[in-house]
Amino acid sequence: MRQKTWIACLIIAAPSAVVAGSNIADLVSDQRATVSGVVDRVTDEDTFILKDHTGSIPVYLGPNRVPVTQGMNVTVHGIVDDDVPREIYANQINDDQGTTFGLDLRYE
Repeated sequence: MRQKTWIACLIIAAPSAVVAGSNIADLVSDQRATVSGVVDRVTDEDTFILKDHTGSIPVYLGPNRVPVTQGMNVTVHGIVDDDVPREIYANQINDDQGTTFGLDLRYE
């Protein structure tokens, strides 16, 4: 009984940050998201297409330049846009080699 109470307390005390989706099909608009996949293609200097086994989604980095190349395995952290077409506004990218790409430039 004590163990169940302790677990319930941990769950209640856990941070309430919302991270939407573990795959592209589960992403929820207007929510923070972390999703992993493969860079399917680079479509512009600040946009690439991320693909996983459930689908694909554009990842927007503007005004930062795309630091990844086609075929790379990456994890993208950002916000899922609530517009159409749906895309992720990324604020960080990690590759499978442990490199973190911070996307610090912002439009004013």
